[in-house]
Amino acid sequence: MKKIFLKDIAQELNLSKTAVSLVLNNRGDENKISKETQKRILDFAKKNNYRPNQMARGLSLGKSETIGLIVPNISDIFYAKIAHFIELKAKEFGYNVVFSSSNEDAAIEKELIYSMLNRQVDGLIIASTQKNRADILKLKEANFPFVLIDRYYPDIKTNYVIVDNLGGTKNMTSHLLKNGRKKIGFISIKSELDALLQRRLGYELALSENGFEIENDHIKELDLFHYQNEMKVAIKDMVQKENGVDAIVFTTHYLAASGLRELKLLNIEVPGKVAIISFDELGAFDLVDPPITASKQPVDAMGNEAVEILVNEIDKNNSKIENERVLQTELLIRKSCGV
Repeated sequence: MKKIFLKDIAQELNLSKTAVSLVLNNRGDENKISKETQKRILDFAKKNNYRPNQMARGLSLGKSETIGLIVPNISDIFYAKIAHFIELKAKEFGYNVVFSSSNEDAAIEKELIYSMLNRQVDGLIIASTQKNRADILKLKEANFPFVLIDRYYPDIKTNYVIVDNLGGTKNMTSHLLKNGRKKIGFISIKSELDALLQRRLGYELALSENGFEIENDHIKELDLFHYQNEMKVAIKDMVQKENGVDAIVFTTHYLAASGLRELKLLNIEVPGKVAIISFDELGAFDLVDPPITASKQPVDAMGNEAVEILVNEIDKNNSKIENERVLQTELLIRKSCGV
């Protein structure tokens, strides 16, 4: 079937393009277009399978009906899940989602922000590198609707949805202590991201509040792009030396998976000799041997709430009141801690 356009409907029905456009955009009544004419237009459009040009429709309404999503790595299962729930929720409100990855590069993130603005997205959801303070401030000053997700700028008042990183890691470490572990290691990514800094603080608070000293040689921070090679050295150093650790807190799911692999290669019994626990959940953590105890992030709620806040901002034409949501994690107890 030949694709028809708005001008074709107008010509066929001997009406103006303006009248046809108003009816197809549900504005016939307010513009005093007769019910009979509205019915003729709608019936003809349906019969001929008319589909509006969404960009043109968006421009006429002042909207593109599109949301931009920028994350560090869309292939990371954590961000892939968030993107999935954002897309589902956005569809409920009639929005499409455009995805992009910054690869933890501030320059790429900046480029993506302006690229999406040029595409006339109605709003942005950003898991920021936290190195683009100036551009976040520009969005805020321009009253452009946006929500930060997973990561935020603590000193800038913005809309954000994050999890309680400190509380989650504190609970993880406390769980190990309650189960008799006394020399607990900590493996994270070398980064200035507030989320990772908060996770380290949660680990340290749990130790100090329970009367344990913080041992610097029990803390390892690895390079994001070389963590698998560095994990080999970190695990050996932690478990094979005198006064080695009897448990390890991993701050991400991919670090936990890598750490378990290295422990097995060294024939270190888990949890017999070393217990492990992960911040964040990987889909297969309940299937590996042993199943890994993890602090699960509510990715569904994160995605849903980010969209709800953003759509509210778009519809209210940029509210001056920021929405700040801090969600709690859930500790999923499995056998990697000996329980």
